Amino acid sequence: MTVRVRRVYDPPEPEDGVRVLVDRLWPRGLSKDAARVDEWPKSLTPSNELRRWYHAGEGSYEEFSGRYEAELTDPEAAELLHTLRNLVRMGPVTLLTAVKLPQESHAAVLARLLDS
Repeated sequence: MTVRVRRVYDPPEPEDGVRVLVDRLWPRGLSKDAARVDEWPKSLTPSNELRRWYHAGEGSYEEFSGRYEAELTDPEAAELLHTLRNLVRMGPVTLLTAVKLPQESHAAVLARLLDS
């Protein structure tokens, strides 16, 4: 299985495979043509409350990861995660996010779950 995490602002690469935007909002200043997004499962993203809590600096990345994983047990999110796992089984998948530090974001949590 191959799961990559990249910034959506980085140019697409041939080895990206299926490009999945994992942010709730469309990235600012980026056209849909330039982004080349194949999937956009908005319900798989962290809740607004969790996102605001984490970005306010109120907790650690580890605590955020645990809370986000708990949110992913919601039936709709769990179904979307299952769909992503099926995509990963078929070939490379790149999770795209606009955050500045993708390695400390929900995209990294998703990548870890998809690789396990």
